[in-house]
Amino acid sequence: MTYRYTATPTPIGAAVAVFSAGDRLVALGTAEDPGWVVDAVAREVRGSLAPADADVAGLSAQLEEYFAGERTAFDVEIDWSLSTGFAAEALRLVAEIPYGETSSYGEIAARAGRPRAARAVGTACRFTPITLVVPAHRVIRSDGSVGEYAGREDVKRFLLELEGAIAR
Repeated sequence: MTYRYTATPTPIGAAVAVFSAGDRLVALGTAEDPGWVVDAVAREVRGSLAPADADVAGLSAQLEEYFAGERTAFDVEIDWSLSTGFAAEALRLVAEIPYGETSSYGEIAARAGRPRAARAVGTACRFTPITLVVPAHRVIRSDGSVGEYAGREDVKRFLLELEGAIAR
């Protein structure tokens, strides 16, 4: 199968979106080097990636609106094929956290019916194949501290401040 990808500049790096058949979002990652995300996703999907001719599913425009503070939700169909087991279940719950709100790792674990699995939720968030649209940045520690986002607390804090979930 051939997957298509787009790269959109954002304040936190290039957002590389990979789409499967039917313009379903299979991966979204940010990096200073878009090629790194493309290579990593190509290995995961075991397929080839080709640049898209246009803004697939309007996601590039939606990302621009989000970072401009004009969009609070993304309108794109998700292909969950790169998430399995408890991680997939946790990430689906994370996707339900509203803009401007946060939830703790423990709260997500409890909602998934596994109240002792907060660390597993953290692992799912850290390794989610779809960032931003699946708002792992909205999941915080039970003590109220923000924690990290793909290893970068500054990025997580920036996103939560952008959404008004924490004070600037």
